[in-house]
Amino acid sequence: MKKLPVRKLRVRLALILFLMSAFAGKSHATTVIAPDFDHLVSRADAIFEGNVTDVRSQWIGEGEQHRIVTFVTFKVDQSLKGDVGNSYTIRMLGGTVNGETMSVSDAPKFAVGDHDLLFVKDNGRQFIPLVGIQHGRIRIQKDQAGQEILLTGEDQPLADVSQLGNDESGIARNRPSLSLQQFKTAVQDRVRQQKARANTP
Repeated sequence: MKKLPVRKLRVRLALILFLMSAFAGKSHATTVIAPDFDHLVSRADAIFEGNVTDVRSQWIGEGEQHRIVTFVTFKVDQSLKGDVGNSYTIRMLGGTVNGETMSVSDAPKFAVGDHDLLFVKDNGRQFIPLVGIQHGRIRIQKDQAGQEILLTGEDQPLADVSQLGNDESGIARNRPSLSLQQFKTAVQDRVRQQKARANTP
């Protein structure tokens, strides 16, 4: 059986923001500004810790709106903001279907078994429904000693919430990673503070 050639369509963020229908053959550079901790928490509709249980790509839309999207489903371990239930699925632009790949610059890649803490915004409406694109994903992994470490969207160990939105490499160097519980506590505290400010006359 003859294999179909793999055709890659690269999609730049600026193009997607303005013209969803014109993604093929264009090249537009853009810069994603890393949000700081306050903005990550305040701009997110939902924040949760979970494990990826399914990743599925498919074509949707017709005509000029015909495009590949990927559905990433998580088993939710803990919700820190919003009501996400026991299972939550995000929809992202891009993916691979029948040898045809559509990729979005700076979009995170998920695989079954990934353990993440996500800051979700406008799921189902935004092309990548994470605050700050890749910055809205904190990966939870284990180091060589079997200790849990947190990695930012720039693949730096998360040593302090103040490094988010700043020069992560300089702040994180030679400092231990925050524990998952420390980070979740910081998120919950910031959610409460932001709610209190919003309710203050």
